[in-house]
Amino acid sequence: MMKGHSIQLLALLLVVQQAVTQESRACVGPRCDFVCDCTDCSDEQDCGYRGRDFVCDFEDAGMCGWTDRSSDGGYVWERRQRGHPVPDSGPSSDYTIGTSTGWFMAVTAVMTGLPSTAILMSPLISQSAPTCRLRLRYFIWDSGYTGLGNSSLWGSVWQPDGQNALVWRPENISVRAWREDTIFLGRIPAPFYIQLHSQRQEGRRGDIAIDQLEFLDCALPVPSGSGECEEGYLKCKRGGCVKERVVCDGTDDCGDGTDEQNCGQYMSCDFEDDLCGWDLRSLSSLKWIRTSQINISVSEPLRGPGRDHSNNSASGHFLYVTKPDVWKNDWASFQSPRLAPTNSTHPCRMVMYTHQFGGVSGGLSVLVAEREIYPVWERGGSLGDLWVKAEVEFVVNSTFQILFVAAIRDQAYGGIAVDDITLSPECLFTNESMPRPSFPNPPKHPCTEASKICDFQSDCKDGEDEAQCGDFSFEQGSTGWTDVSIGSQSWKLSQENSVNNFTEVFLYVTDAPGQQLTEAQTRTPLLGPSGPSCTLQFSYSLSGSNPHTGELSVAVVDSVLGTLPRLWEFSGQTGQDTVSWVKEELYIGARDHRFQLEFRAHAQELNSGARIAVKDVHYVNCHPQYIPSASDGPSCNFETDLCGWYQDQTDNYDWSVMNGSDHTIGSGRSLVVDMWTTTLRGLYGRLLSHRQSSLTGHCLLFFYKLYGPQTGALNVKVLHSDGSEQLLWTRVGAHGNLWQEGHCPVPNQLNTYQLVFEAVRSGFDGQVAIDDVAFVEGSCSLPTMCSFEGHTCGYSSSGASAWVHQNWDSTRTGPKTDHSLETEMGYYMLAHSSVEVLPQGTVMTLSSPVRHGVAHTECVHFWYHTGGDNPGTLTVYIKPVKGGKTKLFTSSLSQGHMWHIGMSDISQNGDWQLQFEVEGAGGKGTYIAIDDVVFSSHSCPTSGDVCGLEQGLCGWSNTQSPYVDHLDWELSSLLFETHYPTPPYDHTLGNDRGHFLFLPNTPRDTAGQNAWLLSPHLPPTKGTCLCFWVYQPVADDSRLVVWRLSEGATHELLSLSHAGGNWRSFRISITSEKEYQIVFEGFKGAKGVLALDDFGYTVGVNCNGEQTDHTTSPSRDYTGETVAIVIVTILLVVAACGLLVYYLKKKAKAQNSSSSADNTGFTNEMYSNLAEDHVTIRSISE
Repeated sequence: MMKGHSIQLLALLLVVQQAVTQESRACVGPRCDFVCDCTDCSDEQDCGYRGRDFVCDFEDAGMCGWTDRSSDGGYVWERRQRGHPVPDSGPSSDYTIGTSTGWFMAVTAVMTGLPSTAILMSPLISQSAPTCRLRLRYFIWDSGYTGLGNSSLWGSVWQPDGQNALVWRPENISVRAWREDTIFLGRIPAPFYIQLHSQRQEGRRGDIAIDQLEFLDCALPVPSGSGECEEGYLKCKRGGCVKERVVCDGTDDCGDGTDEQNCGQYMSCDFEDDLCGWDLRSLSSLKWIRTSQINISVSEPLRGPGRDHSNNSASGHFLYVTKPDVWKNDWASFQSPRLAPTNSTHPCRMVMYTHQFGGVSGGLSVLVAEREIYPVWERGGSLGDLWVKAEVEFVVNSTFQILFVAAIRDQAYGGIAVDDITLSPECLFTNESMPRPSFPNPPKHPCTEASKICDFQSDCKDGEDEAQCGDFSFEQGSTGWTDVSIGSQSWKLSQENSVNNFTEVFLYVTDAPGQQLTEAQTRTPLLGPSGPSCTLQFSYSLSGSNPHTGELSVAVVDSVLGTLPRLWEFSGQTGQDTVSWVKEELYIGARDHRFQLEFRAHAQELNSGARIAVKDVHYVNCHPQYIPSASDGPSCNFETDLCGWYQDQTDNYDWSVMNGSDHTIGSGRSLVVDMWTTTLRGLYGRLLSHRQSSLTGHCLLFFYKLYGPQTGALNVKVLHSDGSEQLLWTRVGAHGNLWQEGHCPVPNQLNTYQLVFEAVRSGFDGQVAIDDVAFVEGSCSLPTMCSFEGHTCGYSSSGASAWVHQNWDSTRTGPKTDHSLETEMGYYMLAHSSVEVLPQGTVMTLSSPVRHGVAHTECVHFWYHTGGDNPGTLTVYIKPVKGGKTKLFTSSLSQGHMWHIGMSDISQNGDWQLQFEVEGAGGKGTYIAIDDVVFSSHSCPTSGDVCGLEQGLCGWSNTQSPYVDHLDWELSSLLFETHYPTPPYDHTLGNDRGHFLFLPNTPRDTAGQNAWLLSPHLPPTKGTCLCFWVYQPVADDSRLVVWRLSEGATHELLSLSHAGGNWRSFRISITSEKEYQIVFEGFKGAKGVLALDDFGYTVGVNCNGEQTDHTTSPSRDYTGETVAIVIVTILLVVAACGLLVYYLKKKAKAQNSSSSADNTGFTNEMYSNLAEDHVTIRSISE
């Protein structure tokens, strides 16, 4: 028996050893060659990428092996996150995850007298294939407006033997957004490093950044399973197969030279030693030269092609032409020796590699010179920072020459280069003479200036200037599309005659000789600028037997900003036959710069049965001055369309239309930005109005939502005709899952202007929405909420001195942060009460606009801040339009360096104003500030009340300080919740209509982040009872901590990680020798929900019902009208809390639990027909 077990154990050990040996053998091979030799791909880890996808997103602290190699210690690359709050430099999020917690690489700040260079270097990479490219996202923003220079970011390849080559030079344009680009590495046969450089002498932290590196098609051919190659392929010595068409094309596609052997009959020239017979003489004064990058420049990245094609190095030679120092001619040519005639069965085939980079490159043409000179191949404009393979066939029945002609533009940088010209054996040199060819007629002179060609308006006779712009409405419109493909697929124009002699014109994708495995691309000429109604119409077809025929997309190439993110894309199949066309209408919108439209496509396979095609391309309503006749201006309920609003095309993302849960009818349409959408990138999404012209002030009224634990912000701005902007109104953070009313005064403007709604993606888990916008002449009535951000809400100053609308950042006086944003940039109203400004006994008054009286009691609450000793007396009055004023609130004590809340009930049937009066007391360097004045449509809470959240937060508030928390407690109810998981019912009402505060678990990566809910400031106490209810069904997931906060120090009262699957009650007795606040700190979980409801406190009464404090004066934060408040001793706090909750539940049965927002002013009744985008506006003065 023992012997049998021993044999089994030995066999098992042999199997394990064999498996380990096989694993070891599988791992034999070079590291970092883009081939996973190990089964776990461990040989390809930290090679500048990780894993089988060869991607680096910098989320791992190892940075995929990338290291900073900067020689200037003051300017380096660092791995970092965005941080909180939104920084004034650098990206607003990483690219990969798209939130503030994602990681990326960015430069540090720099301020030196001379340029400093930061270098980020990859690990050593073994080699790369000719098709190798690195796709990355980069960020260039000159946040300090100090200038970017000519070399803020570029890439190079460095080899240990000293060879160095420029491989990437992105557009050096300041844009506050991530952009995508591709570094074409090409064939590098020896080990190399990739270096990313940034050179500046002044700049802020994060101005230059990179993220999401993806290496594509970098591996050399690998052996097939059978070891044999299919028909039409050549077998490489090292294994693997390449297409026969790449044999003897000047590129080592095999990686061992197999495909470039036995090419003796080909006439190849790499220009390393001489011109190989090519003649650089030209009739033009502008000449081609044979040179290398070293001879052009090694210190100025924008000069030259950076490297040759033959050796991929700066020392390799090529032919080159660029803009001359003295401008005389805009073209240059060179030619081949004379060649013998050819025929269609034995054509002369030429392979060449061209580099057309920068604005200087106007295009390159190949012509045949025999009896006449005529073009046979052309490639217009700039193709990017890479060598592009091209093939040209010549069938010429007489002696001829090949002629290269370059068009040069008077632009800042760039040029055209040619390298590795290979002529097939059929191309035979000859000494036969040939007649002097006749030159072609020069192109017709444009009928108008270049900026008016293709600007969507006819400026010439018969619309000649718009005839070849890509619009198929014109007979020659289709010829305006130019193929700019650099890969193995390209676009062609087809004109097919149908059975009824109708000619069908369409663009289609076909095979191409290009080397890169990239999409086929075709572009229009420069178009525009365009207007806000501009639309692109076209029909497309992706036909074939394969359900995934390929991909088709549309992009915009901006003449200033470069290639922008795709506007539209389709993947799959439209049908099996070629008549399966689908019509598409794509919004282009207002574009301030000239731009090109681009169709991109990639077919999975190209054969007789598969086709990708586009036809019937039309530009609709694109002239910049076109405004739809049906536009109703800015007033809109969005039930039909956007009325007088349109999407800004220079921002980072669009607003979208949401059906259901709107403000107008409850089930209609509103405009939203869902911050939780994982595809959003960048900071801003903006809606623009059509241009407005008025010399009188207006009021912009609207309803909005700011909803979610990490919502972001909503701004209203004025965009002036000179491009400058002015902030008029802003809201930040969670405002609950209900519609709030916004009043935004728009001052009179001397010139035309546009209104802007701007969603700011400073948070990543929430929703911003607007609805029911009205733009009316006249001043706004007193808004329900005023934060003083951007404007004074119509408040006016009078008295011995003036109140000042200010922030700390610009004045260095008053409170260091405001209450709304809790930043130095936030605004408030300040009364300087120092004796030299406001003598003792004198007053200054801040008066609100007139507010219409209502039949029910309202609550006004506000935040105030005092500074210095003896700051004076703050008194708040209600001043009826007719009659004397009544005191609501007064305080004359120095409150310390913090904001305090004050509140009072208002019962006034007639119209009235709110007045904040400050009386000087003779202090020095003193002040009193006011912020966040809010009116609620219910009476104010009192000490001892339980806050059931059915009428707001009862004086509690979410802090907006980024130094304390990152999230907000959100107010919602099960009935209106459509996105987040919630408790099954609230505690107050016990149904789906009741409200609660909660932190949900969501797919966003904010688990573990915290939110602070702060009580009002409470007086010192020997015993105050705090009672509250918690819903926390998942254990050890979310966490609730209750703190006592006093003078910046916290004392823990409770820490809770599981409250059970039902609402659970808690009571805590609090003692404090100093003024304090209660803090509910919630930590968001990854699985469950954390919720609060029915919380309250009894000042001076502990949880045993014993009165502990003998002061009967109310807190300075709580005063009635003029009647003293009598504190009733509570015999049993628990019973009191229970009775209050029971009362609220009973009361709820008789109430309509609709939104508790105060909807006075602009309500749904203002719409005469909810199915139309019309608004019937009551007079503002009513």
